[in-house]
Amino acid sequence: MAEETITEEQIAQNYTAMGHSVDLLNAGKPDDMEADEWTATKARNVEHLELMVAKDYWTDESMTAVNKAIADNK
Repeated sequence: MAEETITEEQIAQNYTAMGHSVDLLNAGKPDDMEADEWTATKARNVEHLELMVAKDYWTDESMTAVNKAIADNK
């Protein structure tokens, strides 16, 4: 499999997107969301975070909040 080529801007965008997932998970289930929909939303966001944290292009970005959000929502 070919190595992934990614720009610094794309890395920054990916890190920002991870932050959005962390914020969503940390906020908890919105009042207007059904429990089963929240369960699916959590699963999608945790999966996204797990896939992204495993990327090999990160340098000095902190993954503390990401790893905590994963652990807290599995």
